[in-house]
Amino acid sequence: MTDKTRSVSIGSYLALAFAVVFFSGLLQSGEWYGVFDFTTLNGSFGTMVQSVSENGNGDGIKTAMTDMRGKGGNGARDGFLFALTLIPTVMFALGMINVLEHYGALEAARKLLTPLLRPLMGIPGNTGLALIASLQSTDAGAAMTRQLKDEGLITKRETDVFTMFQFSAGATIVNFFSSGAVLFTLTLADGSPAVSSSIGLAVIVMFAFKFVGANLFRVYLNMSEGKQTDNNTQQTLNTQEQAK
Repeated sequence: MTDKTRSVSIGSYLALAFAVVFFSGLLQSGEWYGVFDFTTLNGSFGTMVQSVSENGNGDGIKTAMTDMRGKGGNGARDGFLFALTLIPTVMFALGMINVLEHYGALEAARKLLTPLLRPLMGIPGNTGLALIASLQSTDAGAAMTRQLKDEGLITKRETDVFTMFQFSAGATIVNFFSSGAVLFTLTLADGSPAVSSSIGLAVIVMFAFKFVGANLFRVYLNMSEGKQTDNNTQQTLNTQEQAK
């Protein structure tokens, strides 16, 4: 668990800067600097293939599935294999967070980001790394949030609000640029763009509404917790009346 009295040094800020770049996906590419990117280092399972006969002697091959789960799986067994594919991502993310925490990255994030995240969502700055990671990987963001909760660095209420932020448009950067961004390349028959908006505007809207969703959930918690407090107060009064 992070020592909350630990001073923030230059090394802490350097560790935070590395963590931001590492989990943000900015260096995700086929170039040499891709080794400093979380998704690139995490890698992927190989493609499963099966032999087929193209010319009668079985020399050809054909792709059967794009991951280790195989083809035609269903039920609890397929669910178990799907969960198994998440383990490397979660373990790698938690391992990196522990290393960065050792060098003071979480303390630096808490000091720098708390003045920003407290007014915006009511959460402390030490959630900053999990926030950045969640933009690239839902699994890494969820695992890091769970670790913060288990170590007592964020409360249950803060966990709920932060989870709502991650739930809306999960893994925004990776999912949008791998599938949604292709829509902006489509054109109509006359050659004009099929989508009049820009990629940048779409990203801004998605990111902004993640904050909107988190704050709507804060309002809900305020209302529900207020009602719960009123109910508890009424029960206490009833008990006192009965005692008299």
